[in-house]
Amino acid sequence: MAAVAETDGEREPPWLDADEQQTWYALAYLLTRLPASLEAQMQRDAGFPHFDYIVLSGLSMAPERTLQLSMLAHYTGSTLSRLSNVVARLEARGWVHRHPDPSDGRSTLATLTDDGWTTVVAAAPGHVAEVRRLVFDPLTRTQQRQLRAVAERILDAMNSPAPTVLGAADPDRAADSTS
Repeated sequence: MAAVAETDGEREPPWLDADEQQTWYALAYLLTRLPASLEAQMQRDAGFPHFDYIVLSGLSMAPERTLQLSMLAHYTGSTLSRLSNVVARLEARGWVHRHPDPSDGRSTLATLTDDGWTTVVAAAPGHVAEVRRLVFDPLTRTQQRQLRAVAERILDAMNSPAPTVLGAADPDRAADSTS
């Protein structure tokens, strides 16, 4: 870690050294390129946005294909406002149904419809193939576990722990899910 320099009584941040800069630039570029690649595949093969797929996939793995919107927002890494707009669009397509939570009148549930199930099942093979091609195939099993550990560590530093993959009994099973 680089030393903190003082200039005119103000502390400068600890600048990244050359190795840290290369690591940061590689990560920043990955964070731009990977979502774009997944978006392009989903649009090309299924005709809808990747984020919509993540929402449908999350519901497909939930018990009774139903989740509270707040839990679905956490799972998708979204704000409730953004998720609500997406779910409204999915509901208009007949893929999701929103309804009050009978056990908590303040909450709304989203349920994947049969048409939504058919849609996510049809889109899943192409998505999984692309995730495997871009993320898993280039890495050894050890590197895959290291990648998960690094991602979880960074998320912890952001006070944003990764959600458990819905329907996964343990982290090793999560690697076999539809992501």
